[in-house]
Order: sequence, then structure tokens, then C-alpha cells
Amino acid sequence: MAEDATAQERLFALRETIARLEGKALPAMAAARQADAAVAAEGAAAGSSNRFCFGVQEVDCLLDGGLPRDGLTEVRTQLFRDSGAATALLLALTSRLMGSSGKDEKATGEPVLWIGDTACVQEAGLPYALGLREFGLRPDQLLFALPRKLEDALWIAELALASRALAATILEVRGNLPGFGLTESRRLALRAKAAGRPLFVLRHAGEEEASSAAFRFRAEPAPALERRLPDGSMLGGSLGHPVFRLTLEKSRNPAPLSFTLEWNSRDRQFLLARPAVLPVAVTPGTAYPVDRSPASVDRPDRPAQVGSLLAFDRAS
Repeated sequence: MAEDATAQERLFALRETIARLEGKALPAMAAARQADAAVAAEGAAAGSSNRFCFGVQEVDCLLDGGLPRDGLTEVRTQLFRDSGAATALLLALTSRLMGSSGKDEKATGEPVLWIGDTACVQEAGLPYALGLREFGLRPDQLLFALPRKLEDALWIAELALASRALAATILEVRGNLPGFGLTESRRLALRAKAAGRPLFVLRHAGEEEASSAAFRFRAEPAPALERRLPDGSMLGGSLGHPVFRLTLEKSRNPAPLSFTLEWNSRDRQFLLARPAVLPVAVTPGTAYPVDRSPASVDRPDRPAQVGSLLAFDRAS
């Protein structure tokens, strides 16, 4: 065997010497280049197949091609009143996931499991069945599980991922629970990786914490733009599509980064409503040292400044 290996080595060396004399490409180097190209193409194909994108080039570049199909993605809200925006965002992402399944036609018919927390359901409710059509989903494609304990919710999420029978799994929790930390998120991330299925964690009124999520977004509602006409102009005084303000808090790229997306329910795609910018830190204090106007009763927005006050001389 050793003699055969030595003979083959000499044969390859002679072929390379002849190729150099004739000015041709070396057979061994050509074979290595072909192998490297094949490995690179395979890796690129695998990478693209394991990602689904927002459909916005600027955002997808920041996410290295999109969100993982076989990983954990977290969406959180700072306040519970933003739960509607976060829920709509996840439904839109699920619609894009199921619509970009590639060659696997069976994946488009797979249902989505929504594991809801009892406290979250009492506060924010469940997605409206008829409203699901605005996101390209049918009511029968969304399954709900409402466990009473966090341990049961985590157990259901693990079994759902291991079954590989679902297009996606959504785990809804409230706040920063002591039983759902880095260890539990790591376990769920490994389950999603092994099953090749995505897992979304929807955290209402929660703070940033360590987790195994590949990406973490903070979702907030943003003012809707005017409705676009077919010629590209805006219809004045109209109410357009829903708009989300997202802050990318965790990723491989430097974070945080803020961008605003508009969801077009007719075309079922995202549009960049405003350019992506770094969030500006709000410093305490005001430009005018005066009291604010009383807060409005039915509006969550902060009251506007009343400006500076001038003292006039008395008339008498």
C-alpha cells in the first residue's frame, strides 16, 4: 500500500511538472479550485435556504440576509400598550415565512402554533380571525395553546419544534420571568436548530436580558403614512398602511439600530418608511424652563411645549 501511494505521488508530481512546462493550469490546483467553488456554492445555498428576509434590501443587509429559519428570534415591547404592534409584526413575518418556502410546497400549508400566556391573553387578547387575512394567513392556519404555567408553555414549545410539523412556533410571555432565562432560551434555540424550524419569542413589557436569540427587536407603533396612489403620489388626508418602528438590539452587527417599516397588506410586503438611523438618546430636561401643559386624557403622546412666558407691565 505504501508503494502504491508513493507511485501515485510521483505520478501527480510528473503531471504537474508537465503542466508547468506546457503553461497549462495545474490539475491538482484546478481540482482544488473546483472543490472550493463547490463548497462555497453549497454553503451559500444552505445559508440562503436557512434565512427568510424582510424584503427590504437595507434591512436584510443588516441582518446578514434575513432572519433564521432554524433559530430563535425575539421581539419585545417596552410597554404593554405596544403589544398590538408587536403582534402584527410577528404575523407579517410569519406570512413572509410561509410565502417564501421555496420549493417545499407542503411548507405553505403547515400551521403556526401560538403559545399564549394567560396574563397576556387577558391583557392583549388573541389575534382576530378575520384580521389574519390582512397578513395573508387563514384562520385555520393558526393554532392556539393557552397553558397556565410557564413550565407547560416551554414544554409545549419544545415538543412543537421537535415534531417538525409546524411552519413556525410563537411563544408569548409577559415581562422577565425567573423561569425563562438564558438556560431555557439556549435549550429552545438548540431545539429549533435541530428541527430546522423557526421559534419567535414575543415578550410583552419586558426589559433586555441575556438570551440565545440570534436577533432581538424592540417593536413600537409609528404614525401611519398617507395612502400611496398607483402613480406613486400620496393621497392627502388619508390613512395608509400600519407602520412599525423597530430597534435592532441584538445581532452580530453593532447594535442598536433603528428603522421604520410599513406593512403593505395588499402586496404582503414590507417597505422602508423612513431611513435607518441610530437612535438618539433623549436627555432629561427641556429647552424652556416652564411647566408642561396638562396631559391629554385619550392620547398616549407626550404634551407639547407651551414655549416661553413673557411678563407684561401692568396697565394700572
